[in-house]
Amino acid sequence: MSESSNTYDQVRRVAIGADHGSYEAKETIKTYLELIGYKVVDVGTNNSTTAVDYPDFALAVAKKVKSGACERGIMLDGAGIGSAMACNKVKGIRAALCWSPQTIINSRVHNCANVLTLGTAQHSIDELVSMTKLWLTTKFEGGRHWPRINKMMNIEKQ
Repeated sequence: MSESSNTYDQVRRVAIGADHGSYEAKETIKTYLELIGYKVVDVGTNNSTTAVDYPDFALAVAKKVKSGACERGIMLDGAGIGSAMACNKVKGIRAALCWSPQTIINSRVHNCANVLTLGTAQHSIDELVSMTKLWLTTKFEGGRHWPRINKMMNIEKQ
């Protein structure tokens, strides 16, 4: 990769997914993002009562980003760890599990993360909404970070 960082900062469409335990948080975040002008593609789940497996929804989010249907993706589960692991199995995805404003900023400025995973059991809904907005509006710095991003992405070719 060597494109301008602006390519990675133009976000209009966001894929969002969650397991059943994070359904309510997903709905709140989705409503907020639509309110501030994003087109949100909801890949499920569609309720909080039917138990589902988070890898299925993490894969759906990652595929939306990989295909270009969405510029970024957000995946929610209880801790966010498993979703990050699942998303990162998809070629071209740089999913970051974030838990603070500092990790949100680093994931974008230094690592050009294209999928955010959050642990909804770890944060209040207000924190989740705030972190999501910060992540979507934080720009990739490019420059000195490109060689590292290229090395990271070359690992997929091995």
